[in-house]
Amino acid sequence: MQACPYNPLQMPELPEVETTRRGLVPRMVGRTIQDVVVRDARLRWPVPRDLARRLRGAEVVAIRRRGKYLLFDFPKGHLLVHLGMSGRLTMVPEDRPAKLHDHVDVRLDSHESLRLNDPRRFGAMLWIGGEAEKHALLRGLGVEPFDPAFTGAHLHALARGRRVAVKHFIMNASVVTGVGNIYASEALFRAGIHPTRPVGRISLERWNVLAQAIRDTLSRALDAGGSTLRDYVSATGEPGQFQNVTSVYDREGQPCRRCSRPIKALRQGQRSTFYCAGCQR
Repeated sequence: MQACPYNPLQMPELPEVETTRRGLVPRMVGRTIQDVVVRDARLRWPVPRDLARRLRGAEVVAIRRRGKYLLFDFPKGHLLVHLGMSGRLTMVPEDRPAKLHDHVDVRLDSHESLRLNDPRRFGAMLWIGGEAEKHALLRGLGVEPFDPAFTGAHLHALARGRRVAVKHFIMNASVVTGVGNIYASEALFRAGIHPTRPVGRISLERWNVLAQAIRDTLSRALDAGGSTLRDYVSATGEPGQFQNVTSVYDREGQPCRRCSRPIKALRQGQRSTFYCAGCQR
C-alpha cells in the first residue's frame, strides 16, 4: 500500500488551548497589565493599534475558552486570542529578549509577560468591546464537547438526511467546536465508526457512543497536556504527550492495539485520516 503523505504541522485544538488556559490562569488572573509591546501586528487580522491603550492599567478578571479561542476578560472588554496554525502563548520574564516570531508581549505587574509567538502569523489578538459571544468569530460556533447539551441525540438530529462523512462532520466547528484532526481520528476509532461513513446512516445508538468517545478522547488528551507534533508547548513551556499514546493517529502500518491488523491512512480533504479497517465499520 502506498504511504499516505501528510504534514505533521499541528493547529492547536481544544486540548492544547485548554491546557494553555489552565497554565495562564494562576499567573494572570488578578494581575494588572502594565504595557503591551507589539513587534509585528501583521497576524491573520492586524493587532489593533490602540491595544496597549485599552489594556494598560486593566486587571485580568478571568480567562475563558470558547472552542479554539481564548478570551481574556477585563472590566471593560475582552482580549480574544486565536493561535492559528503555529501560535503559542507562554509566560516569560519581562526582560527576556525577544526571539524570531515573538510578535506581541503583554506585560504584567508581576514582571512577567504573556508572549505570543506565531511563525506563520495565522493567529489573532483582537479587542472586543461588547459582548464576546456575539463577536463574528464566536457566534456561529457549535456546542462545546463537555457541555451537557452535547449528546448523541444532538448529533443525530443535526446529521439527519445528510451524506457528509462523519469525520468531516465532527470536525465542523458549527456542529461541535474544538474537535481537531488527531482527536477526530481517535474518537472514531474508540467508537468503532469508519471515518468515511455518511452521517445520515449512523444510528442514534452509535451517535451516543461517539459523543461519549469524543469526550473521553479529549479528556485523555487534556490529562496528557495536549499533543505536540511540532511547535506546540503549554504556557509553561512543556510539550504535550498525547501523541505518544494514540491508538491510530500517525500509526499507519503499525498493528492495531485491539485486533493487530495494520492501521490504514487515507486523505479526506486536505487532512490525513488514520483508522483500523477491522475495528471501524
